[in-house]
Amino acid sequence: MSEKRMGRIEEEMKRIISDIIAYNLKNPNIKGLISVTGVSLSNDLKYANVFVSVFDKKSDDEQMQNEVIKALNKSKGHIRTELAHKLTLRYTPELIFKLDNSIVYGSHIDEILNQIIPNDKKDVE
Repeated sequence: MSEKRMGRIEEEMKRIISDIIAYNLKNPNIKGLISVTGVSLSNDLKYANVFVSVFDKKSDDEQMQNEVIKALNKSKGHIRTELAHKLTLRYTPELIFKLDNSIVYGSHIDEILNQIIPNDKKDVE
């Protein structure tokens, strides 16, 4: 399969899974702002790693983020069924949800850079 087609399928899966989590999932353990940051398919299209970022204004607790990932993995049967109805593939891949900390990490780096760069130089740029 070409990389171009694989990329299109991954982006479409990302969009559909985001919609399913936002509108169709009724799990009380899934709380906070959940963003699907990426999908990575295996070459045979049987497995899909779904990278999810979890943010909650009240807490930035890693334990809460892990609980959300566990809840998503428990709900993956429902999510996969909904995905199969909306995605036109012969086989719907098995979903594996993983925590993506890249947004939190980027925010942390931004804070460090803001502390390093003096306020006078920020105004000039």
